[in-house]
Amino acid sequence: MWAVGIGIILLYNLLIFYIGYNIWVWLKHISGDRKSIKIIFWVALIIFAYSFVFSRWLDESIFFTWLGAIWLSLFYFLILLLPVANIAVFIRRFTKLPKEKFIKWTGYSILVMIVCAFSFGVYNAYSPKAKSYQINIPKQVEGKQSLKIIMASDMHFGDLSGSGQAKKLVEYINFQKPDLVLFPGDIIDDDITPFLEEGIPDILKQIQAPVYASLGNHDRDDVDLVKIFNNSGMKVLDDEVLNLPEGIVLVGRKDKGYQDVVRAELPALMNQVDSKKPVFLLEHQPYDLDIAEKNGVDLILSGHTHRGQVAPGNLITNMIFENDWGYLKKGELQSIVSSGFGVWGLPLRIGTRSEIVQIHVTFKP
Repeated sequence: MWAVGIGIILLYNLLIFYIGYNIWVWLKHISGDRKSIKIIFWVALIIFAYSFVFSRWLDESIFFTWLGAIWLSLFYFLILLLPVANIAVFIRRFTKLPKEKFIKWTGYSILVMIVCAFSFGVYNAYSPKAKSYQINIPKQVEGKQSLKIIMASDMHFGDLSGSGQAKKLVEYINFQKPDLVLFPGDIIDDDITPFLEEGIPDILKQIQAPVYASLGNHDRDDVDLVKIFNNSGMKVLDDEVLNLPEGIVLVGRKDKGYQDVVRAELPALMNQVDSKKPVFLLEHQPYDLDIAEKNGVDLILSGHTHRGQVAPGNLITNMIFENDWGYLKKGELQSIVSSGFGVWGLPLRIGTRSEIVQIHVTFKP
């Protein structure tokens, strides 16, 4: 384990050096090779590159949190673009193009691409779209033929997603007038303090529909989160079964990511369920769809994957999860996975988009 950790730190520092060397070569062609500037540049780069670590040391400093998020975004773009730039500079040797001008304009081109991509990624992250699904559950519900559900997962309310995003979510929900609102996990981003300081509990209380939630792997802190969330206008199901007035059974599970918490087995929870009723399962991470299908779950709602959040992360989530985003039918089980309302780590999305999910459910008449 120590060897792996040391290897990761060594690789990270080599990548920092690779990025710094390339940027400095470009800066030299713009401003000249001055020793004083060179020292300032490398010191600033090291602080920038470890700003996300400093944010942990400095009690979640919002300045270093945002600085770290911006650095990780630049790190992502530069690791993708700099090898292309290096190849272009190497190929230039076989042309008559002047070296100094070529390096200058290659650097400017990379800068423009990063600014455009960053702006696009921020827009994707903070302008959620509505994703709609029409599903049918072949079970009867007395006096009800349809149900309108709004689902939002992975809000990650914290320093990168505050009260503005919470208000946006509540306004959309109330405009849609759903029968139910479901939050399958990652309501906060590891720290409850910004959630409380931003007044998000009072904002969520304005939702004009019943709200039910389960916990995700980032819903953790040294406080009673279930109590805080329940006081924020929602009902948290933490390995619980609830018969709703809407005529369905709602099951909420503890998150799979908690290694120190024993969660109930799904068959044990399903023993408490009237299988004649539609059964909805809130399961933050979309694992074990076959187990859910065998135990009579009709609809499983999940998040967690962010659909990779930044490409090519979607290729990884697609390999890990049977359903990493969207809709999947497995026997009688129907699975819907959201790419998430918020962000984690980076304040942007590339190749994916933040979303709010509408689910229109019809029942057997």
